Amino acid sequence: IVTEVAVGVKRGSDELLSGSVLSSPNSNMSGMVVTANGNDSKKFKGEDKMDGAPSRVLHIRKLPGEVTETEVIALGLPFGKVTNILMLKGKNQAFLELATEEAAITMVNYYSAVTPHLRNQPIYIQYSNHKELKTDNTLNQRAQAVLQAVTAVQTANTPLSGTTVSESAVTPAQSPVLRIIIDNMYYPVTLDVLHQIFSKFGAVLKIITFTKNNQFQALLQYGDPVNAQQAKLALDGQNIYNACCTLRIDFSKLVNLNVKYNNDKSRDYTRPDLPSGDGQPALDPAIAAAFAKETSLLAVPGALSPLAIPNAAAAAAAAAAGRVGMPGVSAGGNTVLLVSNLNEEMVTPQSLFTLFGVYGDVQRVKILYNKKDSALIQMADGNQSQLAMNHLNGQKMYGKIIRVTLSKHQTVQLPREGLDDQGLTKDFGNSPLHRFKKPGSKNFQNIFPPSATLHLSNIPPSVAEEDLRTLFANTGGTVKAFKFFQRDHKMALLQMATVEEAIQALIDLHNYNLGENHHLRVSFSKSTI
Repeated sequence: IVTEVAVGVKRGSDELLSGSVLSSPNSNMSGMVVTANGNDSKKFKGEDKMDGAPSRVLHIRKLPGEVTETEVIALGLPFGKVTNILMLKGKNQAFLELATEEAAITMVNYYSAVTPHLRNQPIYIQYSNHKELKTDNTLNQRAQAVLQAVTAVQTANTPLSGTTVSESAVTPAQSPVLRIIIDNMYYPVTLDVLHQIFSKFGAVLKIITFTKNNQFQALLQYGDPVNAQQAKLALDGQNIYNACCTLRIDFSKLVNLNVKYNNDKSRDYTRPDLPSGDGQPALDPAIAAAFAKETSLLAVPGALSPLAIPNAAAAAAAAAAGRVGMPGVSAGGNTVLLVSNLNEEMVTPQSLFTLFGVYGDVQRVKILYNKKDSALIQMADGNQSQLAMNHLNGQKMYGKIIRVTLSKHQTVQLPREGLDDQGLTKDFGNSPLHRFKKPGSKNFQNIFPPSATLHLSNIPPSVAEEDLRTLFANTGGTVKAFKFFQRDHKMALLQMATVEEAIQALIDLHNYNLGENHHLRVSFSKSTI
């Protein structure tokens, strides 16, 4: 092995950057992912203790066998700079070192709320006992090469120490324009989501999205082919959301995109002055005619918990937690959501306030007067609207699969003074029920996708398991299991038969008065009983 590594050492950094060593899975190098030597394995024995004291080194367990360094590094990218990695191949474990302890804390907090998956397998992340990683450089050569390549990208192409990223690093066939196809698109991927993901690898200049052969596709142009190369290396084959929305990335034959309109189909970030074109096709009509109609999106509830690539939901959640500033995820963003396919017999502003309030502080709700199966919901900021959309689109509410998208509206208008709109519009700006008012509130760490298991809190001592089972059965569902927390009888887990029943129960019973001035708090849980 060591001789092969030595070969790797002699290669120029430029060549490493071009991906010649990194991206070909069949090269000798890939079999040579760093394995810790005997002493290392002994040193890492005491690692199984759960969350110890915070450290910028994280211990990652239960990795799938064939996982690559790039995939492990990608777990850390949304949270800050990754400074070292050690893969323990035989043990399906790795150590990942971040530049700061703060970044590591944000990452652990985020992934305790959203279980990270690699290759559709859940993995476990905790603080390591080590404060920094001391790795044997000859053994760890490949990992270092991957890190260098990714870091070059992250620091917006700052040249690597002692080498410049020269044009020769990019073969002439490579263009700054990527063609992106999204497979298994169970969940709408917007132009903004693509911009967020791909901006991690350098400045994105232009994006055009379209549907061709019933597939959602995009053309995305970087300022520099090196950025396109790195984005392709890191993102090709990754899922944007769990088990769906897989990115397939190639270089385009085009070297420059001509964008005519800035709207939700196309955008030129270098020319904010372009007209919106009222949703006309962003491409020449002749090309546009060749594109098939939009496919209807299949709804797969539960398939939407975000995967651990630097994706919109991860970024939004981390940014929502207020601990990390994400480029492109401003608290500005679009705060108004359009929710459609509602059950108009049943839905009320209050029920929408309660459900969407799990993911952010709902300010206003307006059920549309002439289209009562649709509503506008204004959240406190863009991160919250993104989270609510990611988690609630495709879920069932009152028996109907709801659609959640970003609205073009900037705010929800209240009815004029003295005008009765039959209670269809409600202002919740001063509601005492907002969950996220306090900055850094624990609630930010407890945001989970809708699940059949509910977390109950604020239960008074006089209320017994039987009372709660009866209360929840009265919402029309079946209570499958119940468990009080051992240390604290104020909290419990309660499992309904389906996610839809749990959503219904949360809408009906969050803030329910249990007596003794205790109002029940209901959230979705990541646990099962």
